[in-house]
Amino acid sequence: MENIIEIKNLYKKYKNAEEFSVNDISLNISKNEIYGILGPNGAGKTTLISMLSGLIKPTLGSFTINGLSPQKNSSKLKQIIGVVPQEYALYPTLTAKENLMFFGSLYGLSHKKLRDTIDESLELMGLSKFAGKKVDQFSGGMKRRCNLIAGTLHNPKVLFLDEPTVGVDVQSKKAIIDYLLDLNKKGTCIIYTSHHLSEAEEFCTQIAIIDHGKIHATGTPDELVQRVANAENLEDVFISLTGKELRDVV
Repeated sequence: MENIIEIKNLYKKYKNAEEFSVNDISLNISKNEIYGILGPNGAGKTTLISMLSGLIKPTLGSFTINGLSPQKNSSKLKQIIGVVPQEYALYPTLTAKENLMFFGSLYGLSHKKLRDTIDESLELMGLSKFAGKKVDQFSGGMKRRCNLIAGTLHNPKVLFLDEPTVGVDVQSKKAIIDYLLDLNKKGTCIIYTSHHLSEAEEFCTQIAIIDHGKIHATGTPDELVQRVANAENLEDVFISLTGKELRDVV
């Protein structure tokens, strides 16, 4: 299958840091994958996604997305990717619809196309009747669903997700996963990080486990489980590869 993301010898070292946060990562990701980047706190997964989504620059190495490089095609690259961060990227004093109209306008969508897309997405996410409510009145699950809509209004070729279901109720989690699966079926490649390993095992088509900035294993969830002796699930694989040491970060 054709690759949509190609990463070659990527490094990132922050100013005054003693070690590389991302250390010589090379990875190819095919079109239409739901690709999980999994690792403990401080493993480098958020740094990796931040580089791929253009939020920070690599120290060394290169990557392309859909054949475009950030050095030569920065503007075109921004048009084909979506980013949904763990923190809510919404204006709390605006209504859900006002937020989505604002973010949709940044993608250059026509007024009618944008309104139709927003109405359809709010309906899919069970937020239609709350479209005129200010976001600061929303529950965590409602904010998370609205946040996801905001990052996908332009139907991106690649969507970067950082903990998309953290802190939500079971119903919101199902609505989010169903929405993402539908988006993927329509052709969007999804790059996903999460600490919910059982969710990742069910949701992802491919997984890379990283720790200390390096990739330790890649494969389908079933392949990873089969490779580790006595492993029954992805959590067993994760512990086997990254250890039991606590990774508290302050």
